Amino acid sequence: MSQDGPGIHLETSVGYLLKEASSALRAAMEAVLRPLGMTITHYSCLELLAQRPGLSNSELARGTFVTRQSMNVLLQTLERDGLVTRAEQAATGRALPTELTDAGRRQLATASAAVRGVEDRMKSGMDRAEQAAFADLLGRSVASLRGGGV
Repeated sequence: MSQDGPGIHLETSVGYLLKEASSALRAAMEAVLRPLGMTITHYSCLELLAQRPGLSNSELARGTFVTRQSMNVLLQTLERDGLVTRAEQAATGRALPTELTDAGRRQLATASAAVRGVEDRMKSGMDRAEQAAFADLLGRSVASLRGGGV
């Protein structure tokens, strides 16, 4: 059935294709992280802490797109499992900085390799120039939607 008129054509709608790509990426990432006993949020939290040690619960929640309450539960679990440490008291204010432990770094290294494999598979139909252009276009699209423009 063809779609005439002002409606969106799903086959060519950039928004729809991005959502479909996002769904496929999420499913593929979940598939490689699940055997490691991890979720995407768990992995994202460790990755953020590796790149920016000392982030607070609120900063981690924003960076992983979950609520502060959900992040607090995850951090308690990660701390119990020896993957992160949190200060007993905040140096200033109320935010408790969080850092990876050696065990957290080891788990992250394994998970990062698995996720990198998924991303490589996603880009496998593109040459290096197309991969660079793809990343650039996605980055500019995000900036435009967030009001930063180009």
